[in-house]
Amino acid sequence: MTPPAPLTRDRLRTPRAAAVAGILFSGLLTLAFLLFLSAVPRDPAEHGAWLASSLDRVVLAINLIPFAGVAFLWFIGVVRDRLGEAEDRLFATVFLGSGLLFLVLMFVASAVFGALVLVHVAHPGALGDSPAFALARAFAYTLVNVYAIRMAGIFVLITSTIALRTAFIARWLAAPGFAMGLFLLFASPWLDWTFIVFPLWALLISVYLLVTSLSTQAAGRRAERRGP
Repeated sequence: MTPPAPLTRDRLRTPRAAAVAGILFSGLLTLAFLLFLSAVPRDPAEHGAWLASSLDRVVLAINLIPFAGVAFLWFIGVVRDRLGEAEDRLFATVFLGSGLLFLVLMFVASAVFGALVLVHVAHPGALGDSPAFALARAFAYTLVNVYAIRMAGIFVLITSTIALRTAFIARWLAAPGFAMGLFLLFASPWLDWTFIVFPLWALLISVYLLVTSLSTQAAGRRAERRGP
């Protein structure tokens, strides 16, 4: 029997595909995070003044999150394909599970903010100091700052561990990965900008993959020109 044809082209399975997806994810998530940070006070007990003064920035951030999520899923998929047979089931489970949990938590938190915006637009002034607003705001804050950010930390730590064991990327990248992962796990209660470490880590990995992919391609072309 002839083996089934692959569903994806080789070009879509290369390190360059992971690099492009990671760079897109990093840029979109960083922009969304900065928009949220500039528009919404960190205090979960605030009274919603941003609904009147910063609504456009929040709406833009909410709409960027799904595209960042798609890019992150593509990044996960290509990294797993790059691992191939070297993928360990234990580490692969934690790698995939933490990445998917991070996305789910971010999507749910964004949906909570989206619901607040829709209610405010339909009924201006109805939220204000209402218990429903306080509950929704605290719920979204807890999702992002307690759970999602720690899932991001676990994702960074497990990816760095896989890099150290399999060398699917340079092993020296594991050291900053461990530092960033621990920072995400433990620093979020005290620093507003902790979350930005995650897209910066994804950018570091993606730039490395892109540079190595381009250099390998250039070396192959030079070898072809020299001939046998």
